[in-house]
Amino acid sequence: MSDYIIIGGGPAGCVLANRLSEDPSISVTLLEAGGRDWHPLIHMPAGFARMTKGIASWGWETVPQRHLKNRVLRYTQARVIGGGSSINAQLYTRGNPGDYDAWVSEEGCEGWSYREVLPYFKRAEDNQRFANDYHAYGGPLGVSNPISPLPICEAWFKAAQEMGIPFNPDFNGAVQEGVGYYQLTQKDARRSSASTAYLKPIRGRKNLTVRTGVLVTRVMIDNGRATGVEVVDRPGAQPLVLPADREIILSSGAIGSPKLLMQSGIGPAEHLRSVGIAPVHDLPGVGSNFQDHLDLFVIAECTGDHTYDNYAKLHRSVWAGLQYILLKKGPVASSLFETGGFWYADPTAAWPDIQFHLGLGSGIEAGVEKLRNPGVTLNSAYLRPRSRGTVRLRSADAAAAPLIDPDYFSDPHDRDMSIRGLRLAREMMRQKALTPFVMREVLPGPKLESEDELFDYACRNAKTDHHPVGTCRMGHDEMAVVTPDLRVRGIEDLRVCDASVMPRVPSCNTNAPTIMVGEKGADLVLGREPLPPAVFAGNVAGHRAA
Repeated sequence: MSDYIIIGGGPAGCVLANRLSEDPSISVTLLEAGGRDWHPLIHMPAGFARMTKGIASWGWETVPQRHLKNRVLRYTQARVIGGGSSINAQLYTRGNPGDYDAWVSEEGCEGWSYREVLPYFKRAEDNQRFANDYHAYGGPLGVSNPISPLPICEAWFKAAQEMGIPFNPDFNGAVQEGVGYYQLTQKDARRSSASTAYLKPIRGRKNLTVRTGVLVTRVMIDNGRATGVEVVDRPGAQPLVLPADREIILSSGAIGSPKLLMQSGIGPAEHLRSVGIAPVHDLPGVGSNFQDHLDLFVIAECTGDHTYDNYAKLHRSVWAGLQYILLKKGPVASSLFETGGFWYADPTAAWPDIQFHLGLGSGIEAGVEKLRNPGVTLNSAYLRPRSRGTVRLRSADAAAAPLIDPDYFSDPHDRDMSIRGLRLAREMMRQKALTPFVMREVLPGPKLESEDELFDYACRNAKTDHHPVGTCRMGHDEMAVVTPDLRVRGIEDLRVCDASVMPRVPSCNTNAPTIMVGEKGADLVLGREPLPPAVFAGNVAGHRAA
């Protein structure tokens, strides 16, 4: 019997396993449905481009999106130790102070303001460049600077400045707005995933058991208390029950955690009955409040060999591999999306509501028509969507894929802001500073200009930024799933600790915020005093610069 059973070896689960097992008197078991992170592409920074196409993922997709002309989108969710941190583009972004302050002021999640969560971001961090009010070094997670930026990146910075968008050396510092290089979750030119940062260094702890390839089918509930988990450890095997002496913690992500709660009979009772599951606890908010960032992109053909597209050719791939092995440089050491920034679709917004990623290739994830020359991609995503979707069960079969419905553009505001962001991206790519690098726009294509034409383009080409949150949100109202100390409402000794508890999606990529949730969640589970709130030498300026 373990004191704690953690279900899901994603970013938050790895953090919890590390922090809870620091006390040798506490026994911890971490269960992960996926496998070990043995694949070499996982650890090579550029390898992420293959990850969204099926390696180490569940292979799920959305239901037809009714506001995207019924399009079905691939919806990559990690199936590997380290979770999303093992297959993402390694961008280290935290969001805006306003995001977290709104969790408190508008959602009632006391203890989660920016000043209260910043110390947990810093506790996780081993930053290569910064040591100041906003950053620290010496933590488990490697945070470093891009190794091999290309000249087109600097030209793009100039293009943005020609539009009045400033250069910003640190998106996670005093001001979020501007363009610049992202810091990356890398160390020594290798991915710094939650697995390599938090689990690999503690393999020898005798009080920690990590089991991969184990599917948890349900949480066992006895008289309103979580007592253990039912698992299947190999195909066709009979289920086993693993008891927990203290608590069970779900860390399976914004899709997996609500799925497992519902499989366990915890969720909206009417839905559970409709798929043949007897309700154990009617908790209507489970699987609701689903939020995600939807990505629209511009792809341009370059005037020459300015990006990494030509490295797809065999002889150049071999050279890139040797360059990486011998020098830890070159395209293999690149995350391919290490340049970007934050700006405004709504000029009156209090803090940036559009995020840009400059991709050093043409259609790195999705693929695009063959170009004569290398291409470049500029992604834009609206950061504060009002649309809310759901995660539901397809059937009572725990192995069945869930019904994933982000319900993109269900609020017309999101459609309007997304198209504004796309127009900003197109304008950037047409600036004078990029003339030596950019020959022509390929997508959407210069002929598409009207709102209806760009909406049709969005319906055909939009993709997820893989930032799902909110499906087990914190709060106090009847639709809240967990309280601000992450306890499942109405069930003892059961918590959720991952991106699903976030009441609103942060204005950024969500890996670093999820690791922060794991760090703070560990203190909550152990009953420790929270870290002291951040104190700044100067004013904290997370909002629009004066």
